[in-house]
Amino acid sequence: MIKFFDLKKVNHRYETAFQEKLEQFMQRGWYILGDEGKLFEENFANYCKSKYCIGVGNGLDALVLIFKAYIELGKLQKGDEVIVPANTYIASILSILQADLVPVLVEPKLETYNLNPDLIADKITSKTKAILVVHLYGQLAEMDKIDGIAKQNNLLVIEDAAQSHGTELGVSSLEFGVRNAKAFSFYPSKNLGCLGDGGAVVTNDDDLNRIIRAMRNYGSEKKYVNDFIGINSRLDELQAAFLNVKLADLDDDNQKRREIASRYLAEIKNDKIVLPFYDGSTNHVFHLFVIRTENRNELQEYLKENGIETMIHYPIPPHQQKALKEFNSLSFPITEKIHREVLSLPMSPVLTEEEVSYVIQVINRY
Repeated sequence: MIKFFDLKKVNHRYETAFQEKLEQFMQRGWYILGDEGKLFEENFANYCKSKYCIGVGNGLDALVLIFKAYIELGKLQKGDEVIVPANTYIASILSILQADLVPVLVEPKLETYNLNPDLIADKITSKTKAILVVHLYGQLAEMDKIDGIAKQNNLLVIEDAAQSHGTELGVSSLEFGVRNAKAFSFYPSKNLGCLGDGGAVVTNDDDLNRIIRAMRNYGSEKKYVNDFIGINSRLDELQAAFLNVKLADLDDDNQKRREIASRYLAEIKNDKIVLPFYDGSTNHVFHLFVIRTENRNELQEYLKENGIETMIHYPIPPHQQKALKEFNSLSFPITEKIHREVLSLPMSPVLTEEEVSYVIQVINRY
């Protein structure tokens, strides 16, 4: 069986380095908010060409903390509207709701699966204060257009970068002065993944950095002195240590993903299948390689029978989830088509040339 993502094989490459980090961790005897966490924050901030990185418990918390910190700063108020793509993973929408803000769902482009900038203007009201951009599947959204809309309407731009670690414009986007903060997830299957849960906020905003740093730790800047209503969401030392090891290989791993994607795009020849858009740049890191077909379940079963594991990202659109009852009556035809047809092929930096060739051959026979 060709695994969709062989997590054991991905991390086996680092077994010796992980053992060394574990030994250092045990010897140091400091488990939370210590030297490894500080080192990773410094390393990842430098990698992202930003002033600050704040390690947190997971990607969802990273988004929630950004929104809540902007409420503390008075740049957002409870009840404000935040534009978000309708086809995102539900976590993006949950972060808005958990900050007592109002998600406004906007259709994506069918070609890229990312937020359609041409549809944003019609959704802007007097209550709209921010855009949450999601770089879905590892491909950057059309940030030049979105930045322009945000600037014209005085909106915050927050990036859900949970799937886009290492995109070229992604690492330097905060230099442009329009975008305000990026939220990352280090869930194990991400392009940069730890061995548990983890996340981070990256920003150039001094005030935002200060408040999020306190809010992740019960709202405390000084021990036992609580200035904000905070939460407990800290990137632990051991996960930070593992991430410090893996960060050095992120660019090489992303390039391997692009090479695999380029083979899929060039060699899959099947008129029943729609291949993803790719402009050949480093603005796509192929966290996922997502195809579409009208007979998705049939294709998935066929691939399984031929020893190829696939995944669906995601089978149910957010607005049709039971948890989001207030959105159940809405209709988003493009989003619904995407969720009905998408199928993710095996994609990881440890896939062999032979495995890639086999996937291509099997799909071409379908």
